[in-house]
Amino acid sequence: MQDLDKFKLPSGVADILFNCPSYIIAGSTGMLVDLACRDAKNGWHEVAYDVSGKGKVTEARVCRVRNGISVNYVDPYMRRRDPDCMLIADNLPTNKTRYKERFKDDFSQIRQMTMDWLKTQELVVYFFQAGSEESSIDTIVVAPANAGFFALGLALLQGILEPNHLPINFEPKAVIYVAPPFRHSHFDGKQIVVHNRLDNLYEMFSYNLYPGPSAKKGVYGMLINLGEQENWVTAHCSTVQVITPYDNKISIMHEGASGGGKSEMLENLHREHDGSILLGKNLITGEKRHIILPRACELRPVNDDMALCLRSFQKKNGKLGLIDAEDAWFIRVNHITRYGTDHDLEKITIHPSQPLLFLNINAAPNSTALIWDHVEDEPGKLCPNPRVIIPRKIVPNVLNGPTTVDVRSFGVRTPPCTKDNPSYGILGMLQFLPPSLAWLWRLVAPRGYGNPSIVQTSGMSSEGVGSYGPFAPGSFIEQANLLLDQFISNTDTRYILCPNQHIGAWEVGFMPQWIAREYLARRGMAKFPSEQLVPARCPLLGYAIRSMMVEGQMIGAWFLRVERQPEVGEQAYDAGAEILTNFFHQELMKFLDQKINPKGKEIIECCLQGGTVEDYNKLILTEPLISDD
Repeated sequence: MQDLDKFKLPSGVADILFNCPSYIIAGSTGMLVDLACRDAKNGWHEVAYDVSGKGKVTEARVCRVRNGISVNYVDPYMRRRDPDCMLIADNLPTNKTRYKERFKDDFSQIRQMTMDWLKTQELVVYFFQAGSEESSIDTIVVAPANAGFFALGLALLQGILEPNHLPINFEPKAVIYVAPPFRHSHFDGKQIVVHNRLDNLYEMFSYNLYPGPSAKKGVYGMLINLGEQENWVTAHCSTVQVITPYDNKISIMHEGASGGGKSEMLENLHREHDGSILLGKNLITGEKRHIILPRACELRPVNDDMALCLRSFQKKNGKLGLIDAEDAWFIRVNHITRYGTDHDLEKITIHPSQPLLFLNINAAPNSTALIWDHVEDEPGKLCPNPRVIIPRKIVPNVLNGPTTVDVRSFGVRTPPCTKDNPSYGILGMLQFLPPSLAWLWRLVAPRGYGNPSIVQTSGMSSEGVGSYGPFAPGSFIEQANLLLDQFISNTDTRYILCPNQHIGAWEVGFMPQWIAREYLARRGMAKFPSEQLVPARCPLLGYAIRSMMVEGQMIGAWFLRVERQPEVGEQAYDAGAEILTNFFHQELMKFLDQKINPKGKEIIECCLQGGTVEDYNKLILTEPLISDD
């Protein structure tokens, strides 16, 4: 036991620690690695709880492997984030479902029951600062000690402070309480994370042990709330500096809903065994198209999923500045299906300089966890969301400090589109957007096709403002206005749209964003001649590019303008455009609020009235994309 008075603990935390059987105050990830499998039998530690009326319920099985800790959830539902897990307990403004609406009762009773349950457990407690040195939230974690793997994941993602060397004036303004059995006793087995914004304290109650909804996206919500108070955005993006073989540099910020290719933007493009690059496979004819690229660009990663866009980072040259909001990256590896797919990622996960945390990977005690060996959700069906948490400090060539953004990209998971089955899979490999239209894409943020990261929803759905809407505890309108201010202020930024998975009838995986990255880095930020860009047949897609050459390799026109594919044609393209347009109109109506920025209202009304690309160009004046020559 340590002297608790020196930690300036919130009264609820102090009461729990004073009354619980025992607690451990952790000060390093090494302590949490040891705790994760402390009670292992025959190499396995079972994370289990006694639940009234259900007996002993096992949540996860954990084992120590040579390269870290491996965790597998017993319930396949727990292997992906439930998009409806976030609830709001307070009465402050929100667009989220309130706890009282979902459960027809005030949260105060469950809150007290949670505190009382924690008093019966051996606990692990530790401190971290969410955010960056420039703006952060002092936070404390209170979790059952037998869920050490969860505490480890949170500490890897957000950092951990040595309790005897806390920063001067450290005083927790946020608390994360972890109480897994309530998922079964009170919430019908569902992932539930409750946010409670008090006057001087942000409480978050995690009633499940998958890190996505709480350790990651829950903390994201805390940062969004802080930014709303201080007038800045925590973007949902990855960022990478790209250096060509000729030493040209650009930085690309890639946003999008879960599964939109953020982590993949940091990966080297994948090659076939012979070194060629498979652009895509035609789903109708079986035809494959390859290109040869002797040397790809060098990549210097900046962030993987969350970036603080503080106003102090704003550059006078009209470009956005950002910094990583996390200490580690929660990398999905479902696309790594065999050895040799991504040599860099395989090397860093097989031989890490410190223990990693593996989720949904098929590994045995004392083995080496391999990121292509995924567990099965059921016989013959692999889990679509295997993950590994990698500290950013061991990522090769990672860039620290604020970075300036040249190109702001948005990724969309697109389904196949054919004459027989038209869909919104009509995006070409690279679409250029006026800034006003790029802002609209972030308001609607389509969740997209075959999303591997979340429990699947039916039909086309939205992740809302900036694609971080599902994690925002406050007002969508407030966030929409903050985002619009970015687009108006950053006059020297290019905006692009990249599909993944399919381009019309072609299966392409994440190749479009990798090829776009290579092309834009080599080409630089120069304006396009008027004959190179053409308004897309669907105005929501901005401009299509007529031709694309990378290192002397021409990209087929059917990858750039989907209506030219014989398997699609103009009629199916237009049907897909109608699906996309109806989706935009449906999602944008909720932003026609009296508190929306007048310029934002004008942009939304332009879309609802069927505006053209030229109409969008006039709404936010920035550096022109097309040369006047």
